[in-house]
This record gives sequence, C-alpha cells and structure tokens, in this order.
Amino acid sequence: MGEKIKSVRDLEVYKLAFHCAMEIFQITKTFPPEEKYSLTDQIRRSSRSVCSNLAESWRKRRYKAVFKNKLTDAMQEASETQTWLEFCCACNYIDKATFEKFHSEYERLLAMLNTMDKKAETFCFSTS
Repeated sequence: MGEKIKSVRDLEVYKLAFHCAMEIFQITKTFPPEEKYSLTDQIRRSSRSVCSNLAESWRKRRYKAVFKNKLTDAMQEASETQTWLEFCCACNYIDKATFEKFHSEYERLLAMLNTMDKKAETFCFSTS
C-alpha cells in the first residue's frame, strides 16, 4: 500500500498536473510577443486551473457533490488545455512530438480525474 495522503500535493494526479503546467509555462516563454495576451495567457491559465480546481476539490471532500463538481471543473480545464495545445501545434509554436507528449499526459491526467470522480466515496468523508 502507498504512503498516506496528507495533502493534495501528495496525489499523483496533482503532481502530473503541476508538472505539465510548469512545462507549459517554460514553453510559452518562447511564443511570439503578439500571443502574450491571447494564446500564452489562455494556456497558462487553463493548465494552472487544473491544479487549483483539484486543490479546491480536495478541501471540499466533506461534501461529495461539491468534490465531484470541482473535479469536473478540473477535467474541463484539462480539456481546454488540450485544445490550446492543438492551436500551439497548428501555429508551429510547438512541434508534433511535443504536442503528442502533452496530449498523452493530459489524457492520463483526465483518466485519473475521472477515476477519482467515479470513486468519490473513497476520497470523501462525513463529519456526522
């Protein structure tokens, strides 16, 4: 059995989401200046939102419906990030191999979030 989860940062899904967001941050530093207030900001925001929504869901484990809602928000942000990555590839800001790597990582991340949603009762607790 694995180590006890003390915080959201201990979750593999959070670690993956954070890693991806940081990689995206580094890559977007090379984007053209005209993308600063559009594509660059959008993909940075959505990739970071996966982590923030996951953190919010973790703090809301007392309320299963809210926990699941915030997981859904995290999944939506991950899907949005995939779309922005597709634009990055189409605009030749990233190469096909980089796109495929990120796409695969986000598919894995989405699968992990979906599993958490389906097994919400194992993560949630009641104070009653």
